[in-house]
Amino acid sequence: MNEQTPINDPHLDHLSDTGGDDDFGPPPFHAITHRRAIAVVLVLAVLVLLALLPPLLNVNRYKRQIVTSISTSLGRPVHIDSVSLNLLPLPSFTLENFVISEDPAFGAEPVLQANEVRANLRVSSLWRRRVEFSRIALDSPSVNLVHLPDGRWNLESILLQASRMPAAPTAQKKAGTAPRFPYIEATGARVNLKMGLEKMPISLTEADFALFLPEPNEWHLRLKTHFVRTDAPPTDTGILRVEGTLGRASTLAAVPVDLHADWETAPLGAVSWVLMGRDAGLRGEMNLTAAVTGTVGSNNLDTHLTLQRVRRADFVPEHTLDAELTCKARVGDVFHAFHNVRCAWPSGTSDGGLMVTGELPDLRNLQTAQATATFKDIPAASLLDALRVASNRVSPTLKVAGGISGTYVYTAQPTPLHEKLPAAPNFTITHATLDLGDNKPLLDQDLTGTLTGNQLTLAPIPLALAPASREPASLDLKLDEAGYTLHLSGTVLSSRLLQLAKALPQVGDGLEALLPTPLPPAPIRVDLLSNRTWGQPQTWSTAAVHPAPHGRIRRR
Repeated sequence: MNEQTPINDPHLDHLSDTGGDDDFGPPPFHAITHRRAIAVVLVLAVLVLLALLPPLLNVNRYKRQIVTSISTSLGRPVHIDSVSLNLLPLPSFTLENFVISEDPAFGAEPVLQANEVRANLRVSSLWRRRVEFSRIALDSPSVNLVHLPDGRWNLESILLQASRMPAAPTAQKKAGTAPRFPYIEATGARVNLKMGLEKMPISLTEADFALFLPEPNEWHLRLKTHFVRTDAPPTDTGILRVEGTLGRASTLAAVPVDLHADWETAPLGAVSWVLMGRDAGLRGEMNLTAAVTGTVGSNNLDTHLTLQRVRRADFVPEHTLDAELTCKARVGDVFHAFHNVRCAWPSGTSDGGLMVTGELPDLRNLQTAQATATFKDIPAASLLDALRVASNRVSPTLKVAGGISGTYVYTAQPTPLHEKLPAAPNFTITHATLDLGDNKPLLDQDLTGTLTGNQLTLAPIPLALAPASREPASLDLKLDEAGYTLHLSGTVLSSRLLQLAKALPQVGDGLEALLPTPLPPAPIRVDLLSNRTWGQPQTWSTAAVHPAPHGRIRRR
């Protein structure tokens, strides 16, 4: 019989001096191979056993215990069709048709329904004769978020019930007296919003949600979703992200909250669909961020709105608009009251721009709202830029200058405070200049006006439409939510008037038809009136068109 040749290793040579080869020599090669083969067979046998064993085990007899445990934790009845055990890739239970029932006060539809829920076991907890889940995953659940007219939410009792249940942090390695809170996640979820028993057309879809407990008294949540409107065509509405923490408390109002939300890269056309149910005809992009810190009942709200490349949908202007707006408020009554509201444009402005302050004591009753808008040195050129974005008929040679300052007070219902305010708050355009591009300004002086209720009235605006005239032309403007009225009177040169009409078609539409043909070189006296409803054509009516003193014209 041939002997196995030993493996030569210089590091083992000294062992031959203290013992024989039988005691310290390496095992034969065929012994190593045999042991490895046995190990592989055992591993394969275990894997096959793990794969084949779960169907043979009837875990549905534990369904009642599982349902009772979840119902106690949520404070709502729970229904499960069936329960199955999985041992690969990790020990877990699969719950089929998982339903959390609704409180009858909030309607008949369930709070949550998921076709499948997978709950991974913490194997180490079994040695303590306790069942803990490390992760609970819901596949494409449907959630109904209900808000009643009295201000209550259907998730309020669930949140408070969870606050009363002792739980250890999710990432705690060793088991303690309190069970470790599982990592709860949902993918492809849909959140339906209901006001009372009426389901709103706005929903959250394709939502990915995560909830875990980093500290004993603090939940951390993450949400990524999209807005969708059921009565509108599918469209890209941007991405909504929410992340932050919620604490434990005995009442909803006392729950500590620190949440941050971002509505990113939302097309303005889609935003108008979501908020108004129609396309407002705007294009561009919106980014909105919001931060809530404090408690659910009383917190600070900070928002930052950014608009980029704003334009109308039917044409592309030479330059689009960008704008930033910041708002702050003290929010109370579980997000139903907004106090000390302060909004500023441009963002963070203190020296100039638009500042809006106000109060909204009850979000459910907008008649309680009060607001004050303060304008301070807003460049008139900015308004002309906005007009060029709104219309492609504004002449590129038209130039304006000056700064707009003033105050406007809005009160939905008259109050003793409102009665003490001036009936017609004034505003001023200082150093107002209007130039048609020929270095002959039509206007160069301060202008004043009033804002009363929903009507804006400008004091007569003198226009140099006939230089050196004893009776310069003037333009009166009244504007409200229905439309506007223009009144042009005085002495004008026809050529100069048409020049203004071409530079500002919104003023000049229809003027040419009222002028004599051919246009007289001498000044004429006009008295013209236009009433225009928003969205309708403008029409001018002639009160008088006749020669100015010492001038002759040919009438049509």
